[in-house]
Amino acid sequence: MQVLRAVLVQDMARALLLAAAAFVLTLFVGAWWVRFARRHKLGKQIRIDGPQSHITKMGTPTMGGVMIVSTVVVLTALFNLVDRWSMLLPLAVLISFAVLGGVDDWMTLTASKSKTYGFTVRYKFWLMMAVAFIASLALYLPPPFGLAHEGRLQIPLVGQRDIGPWFIPIATLIIVFISNAVNLTDGLDSLAGWNLTLAFAAYGVMTFLAEPRLTNLMAFCFTLVGACAAFLWYNAHPAQVFMGDLGALALGATLAVVALQSQQWLLLPVVGIIFVVEAASVIIQTGYFKWTKRRFGEGRRVFKMAPLHHHFELLGWSQVQVTQRFVLVGTVAAMVGISLALIFATPSEPKRLDQTPATQIVESVGQ
Repeated sequence: MQVLRAVLVQDMARALLLAAAAFVLTLFVGAWWVRFARRHKLGKQIRIDGPQSHITKMGTPTMGGVMIVSTVVVLTALFNLVDRWSMLLPLAVLISFAVLGGVDDWMTLTASKSKTYGFTVRYKFWLMMAVAFIASLALYLPPPFGLAHEGRLQIPLVGQRDIGPWFIPIATLIIVFISNAVNLTDGLDSLAGWNLTLAFAAYGVMTFLAEPRLTNLMAFCFTLVGACAAFLWYNAHPAQVFMGDLGALALGATLAVVALQSQQWLLLPVVGIIFVVEAASVIIQTGYFKWTKRRFGEGRRVFKMAPLHHHFELLGWSQVQVTQRFVLVGTVAAMVGISLALIFATPSEPKRLDQTPATQIVESVGQ
């Protein structure tokens, strides 16, 4: 028992140190990026049909997700990758979606010169689907092609189940949906950043307390917690920098992959309730508008404006009020998600997955 306790303390210490290191490093990278973006006029374009209070944000530096992604990649490569090859998957997804989002951000920023306004919605969707499908295959397939996840998931009140090949299309859709959901949430200062910090912290706790223990995935989660927290330093209202598609798409997809690897993806709608509700509001608004236009010849709306945070702004809430209240809901949701994971966990003997030799990639199932 003493040996086990010492091991657990050591693993948590490593994760928390990585979180602290990510926070400090991201602060330094962030200071440089804000200066760089201002100097090169990498400013955000604002919707003219949105709340008028957002007009003042015009020209605020964007693509701030680069400070989070770069920090997490460096620290994971140095301290959480060697002999822990399962971390290659979330790292690859983080980088892939960051590149996709970064290219889209850049095309949008240079629209006045190139006459293009980023990827078309359809083209962007299929690019995301392709990357997500490859990630899902990597999770499902046996070594040496994947992590031998085999479609396993934890179902509250039921226990572990295996959904087989159905895991691949389901996982693909989850990755794309959460990635877009985070991107839609990133419309107010600190809103996406705070909820990402909470969500990664929740999964960090769940992976630490899981059996078998997913200590490497836990360390990865807390690295993201530290980086996202430091981003909030510059994204606090009034924001000095925005996350951009580069950060929102990458972090949303990575959150989904973490949930899938931990086998606790059924709890993702709970832990990430703000992301889900924001995306749902857009789906409902768009669907209802199109249906009423066909039915009555005139499009009607459920919300004053979608995503949902704009609806509350137009009801009279200030940006700070919307953000703080959404974050409070996200905090409670994260605690509920952790509680559900603990209450309905399947009892088993603690086992450290990362103690298996690196040649046996099957050790990486949950990590």
